[in-house]
This record gives sequence, structure tokens and C-alpha cells, in this order.
Amino acid sequence: MTKICLYLGFLIGLTATLAAPIFANELPLVVKQKLQQLAIPEAMIGVYIHEIGASQPVLTINADSSMNPASVMKLLTTYAGLELLGPAHTWQTKLYANGKITDGILYGDLIIKGYGDPKLNLENFWLLIYRLRQTGLLEIKGNLILDHSYYEIPREDPGEFDGQPYRTYNVLPEAFLINYRASTFYLFPQPEKNVVRVVIDPVPESLQIQNNLKLTQEKCGIWQNSLTIEAIVDEKNKNNFTVAMNGSFSQHCGKQSYMLSLHDSTIYTRDLFRHLWTQQGGIFDGNAILGKTPQYLLPLKIYQSPPLSDIVRGINKFSNNIAARQLYLALGTGNSVIDNSPATLAKSDAAVRRWLASKQLSFPELMIENGSGLSRIERISARHMGQLLLAAFNSPVMPEFIASLPIAAVDGTLRNRFTDTPIKGLAHMKTGTLNNVRALAGYLIDEMGRRVVVVFFINHDQAEQSRAIMDTLVQWVYRRK
Repeated sequence: MTKICLYLGFLIGLTATLAAPIFANELPLVVKQKLQQLAIPEAMIGVYIHEIGASQPVLTINADSSMNPASVMKLLTTYAGLELLGPAHTWQTKLYANGKITDGILYGDLIIKGYGDPKLNLENFWLLIYRLRQTGLLEIKGNLILDHSYYEIPREDPGEFDGQPYRTYNVLPEAFLINYRASTFYLFPQPEKNVVRVVIDPVPESLQIQNNLKLTQEKCGIWQNSLTIEAIVDEKNKNNFTVAMNGSFSQHCGKQSYMLSLHDSTIYTRDLFRHLWTQQGGIFDGNAILGKTPQYLLPLKIYQSPPLSDIVRGINKFSNNIAARQLYLALGTGNSVIDNSPATLAKSDAAVRRWLASKQLSFPELMIENGSGLSRIERISARHMGQLLLAAFNSPVMPEFIASLPIAAVDGTLRNRFTDTPIKGLAHMKTGTLNNVRALAGYLIDEMGRRVVVVFFINHDQAEQSRAIMDTLVQWVYRRK
């Protein structure tokens, strides 16, 4: 009887040992070798691997080093947003008639006051105009007044970050921002005519195209490297642009698109509003100017954005910087919109730190500039990003949060990654990319069915070449015994 008990005890102990995660503070050899091939010192990386439910991490390398996470910082912004605002949170856009309406004619200005809707894209702006038209308003005799006063943030140069002021990722937050002020250039190969057709959406009145593209039959490859797109400002009218497209485009690339943000808010909104309003049978010949809403006016119409649970999907799956920045600004104001209490970066920073403290999370190295990761100064450690992901897994908003992350080899920024590996469909992870920075963080289901938090930061001038290193570590985590 004693021998049987001892034997059973041995088996139980052995089973527990085999089931327990292996703790380590040394990189797997295959990962270490790839780092050495690129001459990236281990001191320039941060790694934190932690199985859900385990008391200790599986692997930590420089996990407490303060590092730039690039767009992985969006995980903090979106998780905080889901908890502080709630998945059903919406943003308002209010429309006011500053004048008398008689027989469908507004003898005065139409005022639009924004409260930071991160998803007022073409489709949703069309819906806003459609609903305005359903109030019976037909003609606007005055101007379009754009009220951005809900944001109290510093004025910035959109080209300051990297000298690319017309790239859409550099668009700055505005309380009333339409379609991220983006013009999308669609390229269509037409072999039967031996040309590349270019279509702009939306079509602004103040934009012309010089299409000098040559159609080729070469392999597609990275099609952006075969052409140049230059925005030329009209010397007489700074609001008019010519976009010159030179180089070649392969017919094997199929339909592709390229986005630029060229016009300021007033010009872009005026042109788009007039175009969509006319489509609805409305009449508007005025201009668009910045202004404030008189306090005595009551809204003519209030438009509600899609819920935050939808918006965070666009932020994380496609790394939408401007939507992340506008969500971050909402964190300091909460669910109640108070006209006399504008959104500020300081309020958002304080709200995030209070929220972390309420969850017993202390991140002393945390540095947030705008919440999107498009920053040279934002910082967090791999350990604290991992702890954030562990907390999110046990949060009531976990389903919405994980569903917002790109899925390996399926969608978002991971659509073309891990395609021929067992990781396909088993990892929900956010990517991060800046000059000298690469990052990857999220959740992985390994081959034993265990869910694991994975965080990998690289801050080094060879980071651009490090994708294979990061993918190798993820595959090691998948296969570990």
C-alpha cells in the first residue's frame, strides 16, 4: 500500500512538473543566432512571454527596459478606451441652424460642432448629410461654420514627425474631422489600352492629376517603389494642388490605392459637403469657415458615431493613427460631453494613469505623447505591456479587445504574415513600425492549446530587417513543450 501511494505521488509530481511552464531568461538559440546575423545586441530588445494563468513568465529578456513600442502603444489606448468609455460609447456631432428656416431655406449659417468622432469617414459623413436633409432643410443661404473648439490641443506641423506633411498617418486631430481629410488615388491597370487609369475619391474641386505612369508587364513586387507621387502647390492659390504621378506600374499588381491628405479642414469639408449635399438635392453656394457655436442655439440634428467596439477594430487591425489619437483625447473627458470642458492631452494622460492605478498597475517608465505610437518619445517596458495584456484578458471587455487585434495570416496588418506556418489563425497580435523600431504584442494559442501573451520590442537601427527574428520567436513559443 505504501509503495502504491509513493508511486502515485511520483506520477502526480511528474505530471505537475511537465504541465508547468519553463521559466527562462535566455533567448532560444535560433532567435539568438538571427539577432547575431543582423548585429543586433540583446540589450536592444525587450521580450516578455507569459502563459495565461501562470504565476511567472515563461521568458523575459530586458523586460524592464523602457522602450519605444511604436504602434503597439495603441493596445493601451484601446484597452483603456473600452474600459473607461465602454464598448457602446459613441461620439456626437451636432448641427445648428444659426438663422431662420422658412420653407426649407436656412437664411443664415449651418454650424457643425464636432466632439472628436474618430470614424466620420465618407460613408458616415454621407449618412450625416442624409439625415440633415431629412429634417426638410433644402437650401443654405449662408456659410458652413466648422466648430473645432472641443479640442484644446497645441497646434502642430503635420510634417514635423518625418517631413511627410501630406501622408495620412500624419493627419492631426480635429474635433470635427471628415474622412481624415484623405484623398484616395486608385490605380487601375488597363492592358487593352496600355495605360494606368487613376481615379480620385472623393473628387475635390481644387485637385488636378498629371498621370505620367507607364504600364508594364513586370512582376508586381513592391509597387510603390516603381513610381513617385508628388504634390505640387499652386503658387497663386495655396488651396489648389496638382498631383504628379511618374514611373511605372505593373498590370500584375491589379487595383491598388494610395492616400494623401492635401487640403486643410475648411477646404476639404466645404468641397465634400457641397458635393454630397447637391447629390441629396440640396443647394449650397457658401464657403466654409472656422467659428464657434453660440450658446443659446439648440441643435437642429445630432449625429451619433458607430460604437467604440467597432472603432477599436479599425484602430488595431489597420493601425489607424488619427483614430487612435482622437480616442486618446476622449479618455480625459469620459462619457459625458460638457461644452465648457474641452478635451486636452493632459486630461487624457491623467485619466490613463488613474485607470492604471485603479487596476494596481504601476508603470513608472510609461511615457505617452498622443496614444497612437506615432512618436519618438512614447515609452513602455515589455513587462508592463505584457501585464497590460494579462489584465485585459481578465477584463469584461476582453472579447471586444481581442477581436480588434489583427489575426495571423487572416486580416489587418498580419494578413500576409505567418501564412505558411502553424501560427495561421492562432495569433491575435498588434504590430508596430517606426524607423529603428519594430514591435509585436498580443495573444497566441500554442500547439498544446495554451494561450500565451507575447511581447517583443526591438529598438535598433537594424530593426527594419528584424521581422524574421520576431516571427521565429513566436513560432518557438508555439512549439515549446
